[in-house]
Amino acid sequence: MSGSKPSSEVEEGLMFQPRFDASGLVTCVATDAKTGDVLMVAHMNEEALRRTVETGDAWYYSRSRKALWRKGESSGQIQRVIEMRTDCDQDAVWIKVEQQGAACHTGRRSCFYRAVTKGDGDKMGLSFVDADRLFDPADVYGAKA
Repeated sequence: MSGSKPSSEVEEGLMFQPRFDASGLVTCVATDAKTGDVLMVAHMNEEALRRTVETGDAWYYSRSRKALWRKGESSGQIQRVIEMRTDCDQDAVWIKVEQQGAACHTGRRSCFYRAVTKGDGDKMGLSFVDADRLFDPADVYGAKA
């Protein structure tokens, strides 16, 4: 987005004016439309955002692959968008989705399948929660997964 808009226009106006970062991305939080559970956090560029609105399917931009992708195009685990919202300064979006199967490439329902735990002293650890796999990533994505 070129130039900056007055705060009141961005924060209180009714025009969607996404503020992409220096890499041309906005952060997207995807939650389950029925339960409210956070499924994943990803990024969208302008094209992914446009395709999501136009098709009703979640589209993202992969920073590591530098490529646009439709959620579920490889795995069949698609996300149908029920509602999209933006935050107050329009630099992030939240989509409520109907998730078919797993949201995470590890085969789990959510990417948030580990809880941070306090360990001994200053150390922290992780413990698995809601970590059952719905599919084997090697079967879906091949050995590279």
